[in-house]
Amino acid sequence: MTQLLQTLLTERDWLLADGATGTNLFNMGLESGDPPEFWNETKPDNIRKLYSGAVDAGSDLFLTNTFGSNASRLKLHNAGHRARELSRIGAELAREVADQAGRPVVVAGSVGPTGEIMEPVGTMSHSNAVEMFHEQAEGLKEGGADVLWVETISAPEEFRAAAEAFALADMPWCGTMSFDTAGRTMMGVTSFAMVDLVDSLPNPPLAFGANCGTGASDLLRTVLGFAATGTDRALIAKGNAGIPKYVDGHIHYDGTPELMAKYAVLARDCGARIIGGCCGTMPEHLRAMREALESTPKGAAPMLDVIAAEIGPFSSDSDGTGDQSAAPKRERRGRRRA
Repeated sequence: MTQLLQTLLTERDWLLADGATGTNLFNMGLESGDPPEFWNETKPDNIRKLYSGAVDAGSDLFLTNTFGSNASRLKLHNAGHRARELSRIGAELAREVADQAGRPVVVAGSVGPTGEIMEPVGTMSHSNAVEMFHEQAEGLKEGGADVLWVETISAPEEFRAAAEAFALADMPWCGTMSFDTAGRTMMGVTSFAMVDLVDSLPNPPLAFGANCGTGASDLLRTVLGFAATGTDRALIAKGNAGIPKYVDGHIHYDGTPELMAKYAVLARDCGARIIGGCCGTMPEHLRAMREALESTPKGAAPMLDVIAAEIGPFSSDSDGTGDQSAAPKRERRGRRRA
């Protein structure tokens, strides 16, 4: 079991993660509705290009092209039985790129949601979710991933299932949820509730945070909510590159490299230790983010009006916690061990 991410978090104040997977692959010709994970096998050079784009732009950590490589999602393409195999291949390609970087680069095995709604609201049982996540985790482990990375989760039940599966695989992990509904996840989780969820896990993550969602401003407000609890765990910020707009038949994100550079500095000042982009974030965004983080001294946590002025307005008045007056506030807890 590799300790690379834990080592880098000990040595560094911040780490630059990667950007978008889908946006980059669509630009290479991936068709809407086609599973990107098939390209791990059929177009490996494109996947190497995806990974190298992040590494060459300065990323210290990048995610594998395995977001939808679980049995539930792949069964829609008659490939549910290939979850472990496609996960392994995606990680092997990533390991190859990371090992050629000439510096320490973390391979994070991407694990997305099952695509099903968990019991008691839906039909996906805890045991079935654990089995699916475990199968994918073992494939990523076999392929050489340094850490597992569950992302874009909305339900606490699914987050718990992933944590249990990763313990079975004996792998360190990180986890992010998507706070896309007025400061809450689709299933109603707030930033404060996620901290409580992480603290309750027998196998807690090395780092946790938020990804995707709506705009980068909303994501930073959520990160402020995490930080307000006084958690000692490393925080993750992976915001979208602006707001999606439909232009000439395609989804286009309007965030410029300059905007994402401001976002990266604000994310660090909000308390994030691992900072990257999500949808729409390209290598040119990552280069600007790296340069800004290296050249801008750390500042105090920004107020909400500063965030809005720097990178755009919030999509809603509420941060999900009921506090709409300023940055999220919560009584700080005692320091806890990671």
